[in-house]
Amino acid sequence: MIDKVYDTASAALDGRLKDGMTIAAGGFGLCGIPEQLIIALRDSGVKELTIVSNNAGVDDWGLGLLLQTRQVRKMISSYVGENAEFERQFMNDELEIEFTPQGTLAERLRAGGAGIPGFYTRTGFGTQVAEGKEVKEFDGVQYVLERGIVADLALVKAWKADRAGNLVYRKTARNFNPLVATSGRACLAEVEEIVETGTLDPDNIHTPGIFVDRVVQTVSEKRIEQRTITERV
Repeated sequence: MIDKVYDTASAALDGRLKDGMTIAAGGFGLCGIPEQLIIALRDSGVKELTIVSNNAGVDDWGLGLLLQTRQVRKMISSYVGENAEFERQFMNDELEIEFTPQGTLAERLRAGGAGIPGFYTRTGFGTQVAEGKEVKEFDGVQYVLERGIVADLALVKAWKADRAGNLVYRKTARNFNPLVATSGRACLAEVEEIVETGTLDPDNIHTPGIFVDRVVQTVSEKRIEQRTITERV
């Protein structure tokens, strides 16, 4: 059995990066993001990236770090309302944006990972989302053609992995990660714990190791996007 474990995030990325590549990243807000792989990606200096992710992080964490250093050329995202730098670049035509409804984005990633080049969906018909896309009628209803997403590289965050790359996500941190993992031509996983192969219950594995090329164990820094508190009276 191949041992897929690497010592550091930068080592896991070594030989996998090139300018202009498309990278899909898991996470929802700051939950389940491959934070240390993103930092290593920033430090690599790779540029002109197309990033596929539900959101763009915040100004000083997650994918927001790549926006700060101007390494991102295009974002394919669903929600970006927590990032002022994203807004600034978008409003100044410095960043290309492909907004995609959240469910459509999830299905585009799933389709890409399943080898499905495109699918029709009712979502977005009659709106700007459908502009420039093929529309087809089924049973008297209009549907929009959406393309599956196949990324050059997928970056995901999991709770546990074994040395063969089988992954287990924890609770809501699963979010987009399983879809992202299968959408990449190569997949790198950042995890909190690595166990010996054969230790994980096969029924509890969320992403089989066949989809995962490299694994790195990191110390997670769990930040909160918006901290709301009530003063004690």
